[in-house]
Amino acid sequence: MATTSPGGLGGAAMGRRPENRRQWIVKILWTGIWLVYLSAPVTDLLDGGHGVLAQALGWLGLAVFVVWYLLLVFHTGRSERNALALGSLAFLAAESALLVLALGREWLVLFVYVAIASGAALPLRLARWTIPGASALMAALALAVPDGREFLGALLIPALLGGFAMTGVRELVRTTIALREARATVARLAANEERLRLARDLHDLLGHSLSLITLKAELAGRMLPDQPEQAARQVADIEQVSRQALVDVRKAVTGYRRPRLADELAGARLALAAADVAAELPGEPDLTGVPEDSEAALAWALREAVTNVVRHSGARRCTVELLRRRTPGGQVLELSVEDDGTGGNGAAHGNGLTGLAERLHTAGGTLEAGPAGSGFRLVARVPVGARADVGSPA
Repeated sequence: MATTSPGGLGGAAMGRRPENRRQWIVKILWTGIWLVYLSAPVTDLLDGGHGVLAQALGWLGLAVFVVWYLLLVFHTGRSERNALALGSLAFLAAESALLVLALGREWLVLFVYVAIASGAALPLRLARWTIPGASALMAALALAVPDGREFLGALLIPALLGGFAMTGVRELVRTTIALREARATVARLAANEERLRLARDLHDLLGHSLSLITLKAELAGRMLPDQPEQAARQVADIEQVSRQALVDVRKAVTGYRRPRLADELAGARLALAAADVAAELPGEPDLTGVPEDSEAALAWALREAVTNVVRHSGARRCTVELLRRRTPGGQVLELSVEDDGTGGNGAAHGNGLTGLAERLHTAGGTLEAGPAGSGFRLVARVPVGARADVGSPA
């Protein structure tokens, strides 16, 4: 006397409420087909020789029983209101007992449905008492009504087996609901993580590129009256940076962009020169043994640091160092960016550095940022392979 609709027959999936008329019909049919075992009470009402009043009360009692039973089993595994379920089961058991005593042994089959509803509507800690209780009440009534013993053997085993089988179905439905909710939660978390990644990428990409465009536009504006040729070169650089920024944004949106440290060093040299900041930068980096994720994290760190120097620090000098060091936790590649400005301190803990710290943490690295002398210093470290040379400049 199962109560769940099959997901492959057009009905609602297990543990999910029907969403349209067809799913409601399929679920009602799948549940109602087991009501065929009520043929004994129906036959008794039609051919049992009862009076008109007894027949009317019998039909009314049977209809109330069926409706109440369906309401209980339709909420299999959903409701936590055990008191309401216990009250409903008590009502069904009392009604079944009155119908058996009033109309005869054919109505003992109602207690099989009471046992099954107990397994469907109650947790096992309660159903393990209510199912045997309903079966015991059925056995007592079978002994009390004429010829009831003949029905007892055929109904006692289905009541016990069906009731306890439904406790397993109830737990299966509850587990299905929990798994569906867990999948929805994982999907939301994945979407949030992707939005954060995209926000970090766009902040780093556009912040750097727009800062450079702004600087070059200011230079072009100052050069335009007296140095038109140099202003034209600045405008050409603006066009080039804009095109590259557009390419980078497209790559970031599709998730394929992985910045390279050598490219970021070249971009940092150009940005610092455009801002009229004297720069000391390392040459071609030696990235032997450095994972791609670690290199990308350092490249983002360099971009963010140089962007802050250009936009906020008011510095006249900036030093970039890239060194391999040995730490208690293993060998690391260390990037440090230090300036002599004063504006960087106020922007040290903005969204850019927060996102940068998250990137480095994902790559297994660390970030330090804060005042250094009269300026500001950012230090990013990422783990490298065993072939790294301790203390050698990259």
